[in-house]
Amino acid sequence: MKLFKSLLVAPATIGLLSPFTTFAGEADLNDISKYSNIEHIDLANAFVDDEPQQNSLLAGGEGLVDSGSSDIGFSETTTASFSVDTVIGSIDGDTTSEKTTFDYQFNIGLSTSFTGEDSLDVAIDSGISSLSPMGSVMGFDSGTELKVDGVTYTFPVGGATVVVGDSTDVSATFTGACVYSAFTDATPDDCGTGNSLGVGGPSSRVAASIGYTFDSGFSLAGGIASPQTELVGADQDVYGVEAAYSADNYGVALAYVSDDGGASAETTYWGLNGYYTFDLASLSVGYETKETGGTDSNGYFVGLTFPEVGPGSVNVAAATTDLFSSSQTETLIYEASYSYPVNDAMTITPGVFIQENTGDDETGIAVKTSFSF
Repeated sequence: MKLFKSLLVAPATIGLLSPFTTFAGEADLNDISKYSNIEHIDLANAFVDDEPQQNSLLAGGEGLVDSGSSDIGFSETTTASFSVDTVIGSIDGDTTSEKTTFDYQFNIGLSTSFTGEDSLDVAIDSGISSLSPMGSVMGFDSGTELKVDGVTYTFPVGGATVVVGDSTDVSATFTGACVYSAFTDATPDDCGTGNSLGVGGPSSRVAASIGYTFDSGFSLAGGIASPQTELVGADQDVYGVEAAYSADNYGVALAYVSDDGGASAETTYWGLNGYYTFDLASLSVGYETKETGGTDSNGYFVGLTFPEVGPGSVNVAAATTDLFSSSQTETLIYEASYSYPVNDAMTITPGVFIQENTGDDETGIAVKTSFSF
């Protein structure tokens, strides 16, 4: 029996001693001791890094913060924010596909301040390789590669705020008066005034926007976008101005936008939106008109927001799907959604929409999940 135990223990003992045997074969400790007058040698862990450790924690979007040098990471004034949106749903009546589909998008926002009052911002977007019909309705980004969606610089001039940048919005400093949060992208942005109070900037355009807010709650803003090849010339330029007023429980905003069209006909927009907050809900409304080549068209929006329904909030709205002239058939979209914040970084929003078409109507059911970190 003792022999049997010895046979079992022997391999384990040899295994434990083998690393020391290998080490001894590579370095003769007796030879080393000839050059030292100490009685013993301590073997240090060769993998211990005695270099000062940098704080590389990325928390709260504050970047790689180092109290010393910032050569290896973000500066102390640089922040990074990340978001991921996913949507699972199906559209009954869609002519392309009625399958249940999954779409996603990934967004990065980088912001740096140099004076404490300015901000250099970079937006980077990515998404699924090809959007499904539901992803298109939700307005998700597509393309798996990371791409810069805009670079802007915000700085104060006197009491005004100025925003300049590439692929940014003419309305970057517009205040607006809309508190409704749309579930689908088919519901017009900015309470149905996305061409005026929410006017963007055509792609590959340089834009500048300036806004000033008075202590009384009144604000004025204006902006311009021009091609990168020229600033205010023969090519297409977009101009916009806005006036707004906001109080404790209501607000109203009016905007005028002119798109000279370059070689095409000039288009002008007028937009008006506003909101009023009751005890249980907020009512948001919007109206927009368009005139181009002597043809007038218009659209409208009505939405209700119930901010406290259980742990979440409810949004219900109806709007025209576009701006329609008197000779066109007007179509509407209706939507309802419930937004539930699971925690500080995750929100789940199930919703339904009905979109009228000149043919069959479409009914969509979707669940959108948003992560921010």
